[in-house]
Amino acid sequence: MTELLIGRVLRSSIRGFVAGSHIPEPDVPVFGSFVKAEIQRGATELIGLVYDIQIADDPFIRQLVLQEQPDQVAVADQLRNRLVPIEVSVVAVGYRSGDGFFHGLPPQPPIMLNRILICDAAEVRAFTTRLDFLRLLLDSREVPADELIVSCLRLAAQARPEPERRLFLVEAGRELTRQMGADVVRLEALLSRLGQG
Repeated sequence: MTELLIGRVLRSSIRGFVAGSHIPEPDVPVFGSFVKAEIQRGATELIGLVYDIQIADDPFIRQLVLQEQPDQVAVADQLRNRLVPIEVSVVAVGYRSGDGFFHGLPPQPPIMLNRILICDAAEVRAFTTRLDFLRLLLDSREVPADELIVSCLRLAAQARPEPERRLFLVEAGRELTRQMGADVVRLEALLSRLGQG
């Protein structure tokens, strides 16, 4: 299976990074996608979740948008042929070292220009065998945590064969209940949204 490159690191910290990209629309990662980036000179891979996607503008696009009646040929050409600059923000939730996955902040951030790749289904399944990483999201103030939890758990369920999907979501609900027992209102809202998918 070929790996899907979604971009390269623009800026990073232990808590996450922003990747720059010029990928076409169908390949843009979705909110909650599991991604990876090499750290420690390839000895370790940071695992993160996409929590924001920004599409940048430029002077030519601004000119088209501000025209009362833009040239439809120019608009069609831009939509079909132009690679749009995209920034993808990722929160770190763990890392892989050797054959094992670890939940928590990685030992180092990725270096500028390192490649950012989408995790394949096997990697998502392996990483989400345990759900300890949810604590990082629940405690985060930098990301839309509740929406991100629901989205990444749904994507993790989709990475599993059909018979296992429902069981995974039930286990995820149990883990959320264990971690959020004191915050009943927030927990009920999360479980309700998770059950809608």
